[in-house]
Amino acid sequence: MSTITLETPYSTLPELIAQHARERGDHPALMQDSASLNYRELDAQADRVAAALQRDGVKPGEAVAVCAANSINYSVLFIGALRAGAVVAPLAPSSTPESLLGMLSDSSAKLFFVDAAVRDAIIGVRDRITAPLYSLDDSTGEATYSGWLADAKPDAVNLLPEMVFNIIYSSGTTGEPKGIVQSHGMRWAHIQRALVFSYGPDSRTLISTPLYSNTTLVSFLPTLGLGGTVVLMAKFDAARYLALAEQHKVTHTMLVPVQYQRIMAREDFDSYDLSSFIMKFSTSAPFHAALKADILQRWPGGLVEFYGMTEGGGSCILPAHLHPTKLGTVGMPSEGHDMRVIDEDGVELPRGEIGEVVGNSPAMMTGYLNKPEKTAEAEWYDSTGKRFIRTGDVGRFDEEGFLTLMDRKKDMIISGGFNIYPSDLEAELRQHSDLQDVTVVGVASTSWGETPVGYVVAKPGVQVSAEAVQAWFNERVGKTQRLNRVIITDELPRSAIGKVLKRELRDQFQAEFGVLA
Repeated sequence: MSTITLETPYSTLPELIAQHARERGDHPALMQDSASLNYRELDAQADRVAAALQRDGVKPGEAVAVCAANSINYSVLFIGALRAGAVVAPLAPSSTPESLLGMLSDSSAKLFFVDAAVRDAIIGVRDRITAPLYSLDDSTGEATYSGWLADAKPDAVNLLPEMVFNIIYSSGTTGEPKGIVQSHGMRWAHIQRALVFSYGPDSRTLISTPLYSNTTLVSFLPTLGLGGTVVLMAKFDAARYLALAEQHKVTHTMLVPVQYQRIMAREDFDSYDLSSFIMKFSTSAPFHAALKADILQRWPGGLVEFYGMTEGGGSCILPAHLHPTKLGTVGMPSEGHDMRVIDEDGVELPRGEIGEVVGNSPAMMTGYLNKPEKTAEAEWYDSTGKRFIRTGDVGRFDEEGFLTLMDRKKDMIISGGFNIYPSDLEAELRQHSDLQDVTVVGVASTSWGETPVGYVVAKPGVQVSAEAVQAWFNERVGKTQRLNRVIITDELPRSAIGKVLKRELRDQFQAEFGVLA
């Protein structure tokens, strides 16, 4: 069997799937509930997807959008679209219909695949969707995924490293979405890197985070690329997760911290046989040291925390099992990643000083789709002209090179592992005709890690109800962007230059209400 090494110069996921089909076709590739596909079947189904896209005139470099829960069909569609040279735009089902319209337009998606839940959610904007719509779960009698598939072999497409692999949207809330463009070369780097963490032909990876998230893809794609087995969950549930992990003798998994928290909190956790685990991963949200320590003590296998952005740039890795005294950090820069700290004037700072974290790596986004000005804002160049991506996070490196994060410069809220941008929520909140001033902050939550809270100032002489404002707002946004509560205040605290002092509001909230459920 052909073997990928860290020295292998370049390959692509569709090529690797075809190789596995030839060399170990009977090995399971995808499993969900009672359904499964081996590599021979996955390869054949991916061919049918690619041939159908070519039949419908989708050219290399053009986008195909999908918005649905995790499924085998979703996985096959993703791989088949890549085989045709198409760009995959996975969209969040929790997005509002208006946001989905914006992302479809921004990506210029030629086809749009949805499941029953999403189809029902977009019924009000269906006549404004110009791309042909297909039912990925065959839940409608017409325009079904299975009926769309072609019974043919596709024409071969040469997938170059610089070609676009996917577009991940960082803002599927109420604001203007930003499409993060990632290349085949970047995804190949992720597959190669996975060799360091014992991914391989015998890996069994349990996926319980959504496929539209880069958090998921950095585990999902390497498992298939290296010939392992992916076990899919459509929706996370702690008890179900543990049962599947035991049943399938899972070796690898990617979870966000709030999922680890819910799993470790189960009274029956220690009754499950998790001895098959080799490596567990986490990313996307603050991962508290006490929780890491509990996992290391009670859950077999290593624990690795990734710190980085969907946009790419540098990333840090903390093999927590190897550095038990560094659990309050996010680790050291990955091999080949150049990470630095700069001040507000863009001047590089020495170790020990606090500033914005920037990074350069082989795995950087090409840019934000159709937004050169936003791309430029996200970049920093050193004195030699080397390009870095700004993380928007504030931190410092210790003398050993471990990074400790202090705060998020842009006040981004991370709820249940998903990014929520307060500016997007504030823009929507300002549409309320009775409000004069608004801001949104993230406060601590035992269930979600963080949850958004709105502070609002009513127009002079106007009486408003916090409950009414909250209900009005939450009807207009996606589920993950809903405000946990609204607080009416006479004025917002501001600095001398007019900036809202969000830290002051967070501290005030915690002193008055503590940690929310």
